[in-house]
Amino acid sequence: MVQVRVQGLAVVAQESAPVVLLREETGSRRWLAITIGAPEAQELAAAQEHVVSARPGTVELIIEVLAALGQHVERVEITQLLDSIFHADLVLSGGVRISARPSDAIAIGLRTRVPLEVAEAVLDEAAVDVTVAVGDESALVAEEPPDEDEIRRFRDLLDDVSPEDFRDPDA
Repeated sequence: MVQVRVQGLAVVAQESAPVVLLREETGSRRWLAITIGAPEAQELAAAQEHVVSARPGTVELIIEVLAALGQHVERVEITQLLDSIFHADLVLSGGVRISARPSDAIAIGLRTRVPLEVAEAVLDEAAVDVTVAVGDESALVAEEPPDEDEIRRFRDLLDDVSPEDFRDPDA
């Protein structure tokens, strides 16, 4: 397993689909882009910012249920890529594994501040080259959180996404 970090969320122009961008912490620092839905992107943005809601959402509820059962998340693993679908596991205390969608697993991992790892085979198969169009790479790997205007613009963009935006125009 290779440790990665969430570098951010983006919308791929050709597909109009949100993606979560993961980057290898050390070594060749490969990138992994996982396409997710708009609601999942909103949850990931909130988890990345550690936004606390008045009432727990699904991710917070899962964490609370695990705690009530005496379990906690130790790490999140992106385990495989089968038929173009990424698979992930929540690894709990005692080695218990729970299969999860990568977007949900990553959001839980961000909320619980646990390591996020990707199987070497997944990176070998699906790592992508990312070219920074404006500025330099340091803009993508900055340790400081995004500014409020950037967060607002991203949320506004996600609010305008509809299921029709994901339909194949050639279909």
